[in-house]
Amino acid sequence: MQLTTWLQLVLGRPFRRAGHRTALVAAGLPLHLAVVPLWLWLLGTMAALVPAVTPLPVLLTLVVTPLLTVGQRRRYRALVGKDLPRPAVPGPGRNWKSAVRRLTGRALWRQVCYHAVAGPLLAVLDLAVLAVWAAALVAASIYVWIWALPPQWRVTDLGYTTQAAYITAGGLALLFLGPRLTGALVRLETRAAEVLLGPSRTEKLARRVADLAESRAGVLDAADAERRRIERDLHDGAQQRLVSLAVNLGLARATLGDLPADARKVIDEAHRQAKEAIAELNNLVRGLHPAVLEDRGLDAALSGVAARLPIPVRVAVDLPQRPSPTVEAVAYFVVSEALTNVVKHAQATRADVIVERIGETLLVVVADDGAGGADLAAAGGTGLAGLAKRVASVDGTFSCRSPAGGPTVITVELPCAP
Repeated sequence: MQLTTWLQLVLGRPFRRAGHRTALVAAGLPLHLAVVPLWLWLLGTMAALVPAVTPLPVLLTLVVTPLLTVGQRRRYRALVGKDLPRPAVPGPGRNWKSAVRRLTGRALWRQVCYHAVAGPLLAVLDLAVLAVWAAALVAASIYVWIWALPPQWRVTDLGYTTQAAYITAGGLALLFLGPRLTGALVRLETRAAEVLLGPSRTEKLARRVADLAESRAGVLDAADAERRRIERDLHDGAQQRLVSLAVNLGLARATLGDLPADARKVIDEAHRQAKEAIAELNNLVRGLHPAVLEDRGLDAALSGVAARLPIPVRVAVDLPQRPSPTVEAVAYFVVSEALTNVVKHAQATRADVIVERIGETLLVVVADDGAGGADLAAAGGTGLAGLAKRVASVDGTFSCRSPAGGPTVITVELPCAP
């Protein structure tokens, strides 16, 4: 069993993919040589000093380049199952501006370089590899040719001699060398096609950044949806149970008048703790995702936050249309946290909140007349640092201007493009 496995590895593995790779090489030969007549024509017109005809080969090359590129992509897809990535399109449309962008774009000229320069060089290698395969097959089957061909068709009368055995051995050696040469050539052609027919490194990085931004937006949307689900579960589940418990305790305290003093004291304490738990749960739910934000938007939600603060807060919200739920939630939490910091640390007597949309940007400004001195980089500035990170999670910008003595102005810009 081990001998059989070893023979399969030695004899079968090199030839397992050789057929598809050889077909890829053979199919690429006409595509690689397609531009050669045009460039020979170009060299001929230049040598003959015919300037009126000289641009024609270049124009024809530009015309056939996209067609040859499509052929190369289909060749790789059909024979080895590989999809070559496409370069970025310079711009949509079929007007003259789009045509100029395509003609001056790097993608087209990299394709011309592939078909006009790399293609003929690869064609030479293709011919060499195919010649190795042909020589290997003919040499390895020399005894068949000696037996099958009439004597008058033979180049020399080898007979069943030692020289024919040497030719057969050489053919077998070339048969084992052929798959390796073919594999090396296919790797070289694939690499050249990826570099010249596919997107450039800059385009790949741009696509990667776009994919990461899209995936991050998906994660943020999923996290926001999960917060809302938790808020609904708490509001409809635990909060309702606590309210029911508080109501029952209140009824028990009001109706059971003949209870001992110790039992009444326990009921009163349980009723008080139930109401405190409801208040704490309300604050927790509001911190996760307030229902008023989802139902009525930023104006109502921020007005509710301002109404609960011990200092007067002027709220001005000017939004012709609501932003996305994720951006809306970030704006709400930034304002809520900033106003909480104002009450705790700023020693302010008033605050102002401005939210407006300017183009594709949501501008949020929170200002107060407090003592100032807030520092984003300070050791104690974890609240501001958290706000900056939350804003950065949606590609927004966060700035805090807080000189000693005040005032403090927090400015946030959130992208809200569709």
